Amino acid sequence: MLTLREMQEKREHEFLSPYAAFSDASLGRDREEPHCDLRTIYQRDRDRIIHSKAFRRLNAKTQVFLTPEGDHYRTRLTHTLEVAQTARTIAKALRLNEDLTEAIALGHDLGHTPFGHAGERALKRVREGGFHHHLQSIRVVELLEKHGRGLNLSKEVRDGIVSHQVDGRAMTLEGNIVRLADKIAYVNHDIDDAIRGNIITEADIPTEYTSVLGHTLTQRLNTLIHDIIINSEEKNEICMSPEVERAMGDLRKYMFANVYTNPVAKGQEHKAERLVEQLVEYYTDHTELLPEEYRFMMSDRNESVNHVVCDYVAGMTDRYAVAKYREIMIPEAWDVY
Repeated sequence: MLTLREMQEKREHEFLSPYAAFSDASLGRDREEPHCDLRTIYQRDRDRIIHSKAFRRLNAKTQVFLTPEGDHYRTRLTHTLEVAQTARTIAKALRLNEDLTEAIALGHDLGHTPFGHAGERALKRVREGGFHHHLQSIRVVELLEKHGRGLNLSKEVRDGIVSHQVDGRAMTLEGNIVRLADKIAYVNHDIDDAIRGNIITEADIPTEYTSVLGHTLTQRLNTLIHDIIINSEEKNEICMSPEVERAMGDLRKYMFANVYTNPVAKGQEHKAERLVEQLVEYYTDHTELLPEEYRFMMSDRNESVNHVVCDYVAGMTDRYAVAKYREIMIPEAWDVY
């Protein structure tokens, strides 16, 4: 008698596109494990990511705006969920593997730092070999979670996570969906947050972009998602029409020029960068204060002090980083002010 997992794997072959990544054809994990009788390999990966500590911490990490006034600005977690929702919509329409798509989407930003890209810039300066959040996401799932054992995810999920950057290319169509869904999500919800924060208005966005993509958040999402589906149907690639892809790229450049480097939105980021750098400096000199699991990485896994300290700081939430900075840098007698 077939297990529930085997029945699901059988249905995949009956329903999914021939270009889909089938669960029973996965390249597997680095460490072999007994199969689950209920869940496919990609469903288990998704669940492991959701239950990880790094995933929970995304809720308190900056997406774009530091300390925004209001409850409705995106965090790194809400961004991740929006990427997953967009990616699953596309995968479902193309009859690709939704579970693999969701697992990649939920894990793609696990390596992000506190304070968004300000924290990433700081760590890029102080970490030996530099710092890139997509590579840190892989380090999280392969090494840092579960006290150095990692999550032991499938090769397809890890490939999708490390390939989600703008110029990446995943081994599966599901991974390439996430790469585009990430851009779609962050550009459009960053516009929404920028309008909410009075950084720009909808009318400020050049009409050569909005005439192609749409004049509202809903219209732009609808245009981009439909364009990917229409242009990728029955193909062994995930692609957009040249016109829409060009407008999307130009809109992204507009956001970098007018929001991501805007002094009103980003004026406090130099303070966050210095805070991160000082935390790295302090813990480099006081490794005995690192949590046990990080000290284990140095003593038993022979990881360098610099890399482990940067792992610890990169994993902090915004508020935890501020709290540790106050604890370390501000004398107790002054903390009443």
